[in-house]
Amino acid sequence: MSGIRNVGVVGAGTMGNGIAHVFAQYGYDVVLVDVGEDRLQRALETIKSNLARQVRRGVLAPEAEAGVLSRIRTTTSLGDVAGAELVVEAASEDMEVKAGIFRELDDIASEDAILASNTSSISITTLARNSRRPERVIGMHFMNPVPVMELVEVIRGLQTSDATTAAVVEASKSLGKTPVEVNDYPGFVANRILMPMINEAIYCLMEGVAEAEAIDTVMKLGMNHPMGPLALADLIGLDVCLAILEVLHRELGDDKYRPCPLLRKYVAAGWLGRKTGRGFYSY
Repeated sequence: MSGIRNVGVVGAGTMGNGIAHVFAQYGYDVVLVDVGEDRLQRALETIKSNLARQVRRGVLAPEAEAGVLSRIRTTTSLGDVAGAELVVEAASEDMEVKAGIFRELDDIASEDAILASNTSSISITTLARNSRRPERVIGMHFMNPVPVMELVEVIRGLQTSDATTAAVVEASKSLGKTPVEVNDYPGFVANRILMPMINEAIYCLMEGVAEAEAIDTVMKLGMNHPMGPLALADLIGLDVCLAILEVLHRELGDDKYRPCPLLRKYVAAGWLGRKTGRGFYSY
């Protein structure tokens, strides 16, 4: 396991609880941190539900479920990640929030620990400025849902060392994932390609080209996508999609990344997708 045995995960939301799940599933001891006990309890319930689904599908042996849960410890104290060799930040897609966490982690984590971010668009090089160990700062971008999706984008900042990259690539492989190395650029690869497609689908809806179901059906049956772009946006979270598009628009300076006004309107209304029960579809 790449010399890494203990992992800290900061943020117990959709991505954080999934990251904790897969590390614990593959034998790592995990400390899952969030600001409130209620969030941690929701995360544990989600992990239990996902483990039960894996058992039903034959992905996980029934007797392994309890072992996975026993390897996850929850806490509201960031200081409890002090013993981790790898800390994965999975907080909201906000530079100030992430930068603050990295500054704290720099003082808490051991000198040899790797500090990774699950950011989907924010610069790893910029995040590394908040650390005295920029060579040990890296992006580790999991896909949603984490227990199912195979890809991990491994993002090298300007100062990320070869040794750090190799350790994260090895750790990703140990989770049954396929790591793909990319360089630090707005949106990296996955979201630089995905988000403009989702944004264009929203423009099609706004302009009355077709209804949501029709747009998604065209992409599923015509392009062989397993899920249509609007349903996928609901799964990701419309607020997350908006945040990524804003980073792409700001950092690349190209209006092709300008977020669709309908996306802004839905986010303003609190229609964020599956997590709120309403997005482009009702849940």
